[in-house]
Amino acid sequence: MFLRLMFVLLIALNIAVGAWLLLGQPYSRTGMATDPGVPELRLLSELPEPAAPATVPDPAPTAPPASAPQPVVAAKIEGPAPAPSCVALGPFTTPEDVRRAREALSGQARRMRSRQEQVNQSHGWWVYLPAMATRAQALARARELAEHHIDDYFVVSSGEQPNTISLGLFKDQGNARKRRAEVIAAGFPAQVTERSETVAEYWLDLVLPGDAGTRWRSRVPRGIDSRRIPCF
Repeated sequence: MFLRLMFVLLIALNIAVGAWLLLGQPYSRTGMATDPGVPELRLLSELPEPAAPATVPDPAPTAPPASAPQPVVAAKIEGPAPAPSCVALGPFTTPEDVRRAREALSGQARRMRSRQEQVNQSHGWWVYLPAMATRAQALARARELAEHHIDDYFVVSSGEQPNTISLGLFKDQGNARKRRAEVIAAGFPAQVTERSETVAEYWLDLVLPGDAGTRWRSRVPRGIDSRRIPCF
């Protein structure tokens, strides 16, 4: 009996709870839970999916603004560089003189070279009577010269031309010829010849820029000459 009563009470209780859930909730009997004009609060999960943004086509590329015309600068046209000049400086007396000149001109010349030449150097003009066969004949001829008032002579006793009678050594060729003419006029076969010997001369060859001119003259001793040579 007690169990039947408990069963009936449980059924009644379930019916009452169901009726309260169905009919007793405030939002089931009234309208909106918010005041008019106030937006309703919703969960993020209840919101609709946002619409994809409309694709806006890229604007057509616009041409860059035209820039002001740039002034045209005329290129400077230079003429060909002057051709180099090639000269030989000298003669120098010693290799040391050439070395000093080379050092002084090292900043002006493009190329340099030193060289040596063998040249005949004149020592004057010699007037003489040809050698006699013996010294006695040479002394006899010298006495004849004295009788004709011809002075300034001596008899060569040694060397390459012994028994020759020297009548003088002259630096000027004109004076030598004048002396020879006087002796010939007195009846003696005088002759004249140039006295020379082979000596070494030293030269410095330069290749100079075309605009160098003669600026080298201020850097070498006085008396040094120049002559044109083929470039090397």
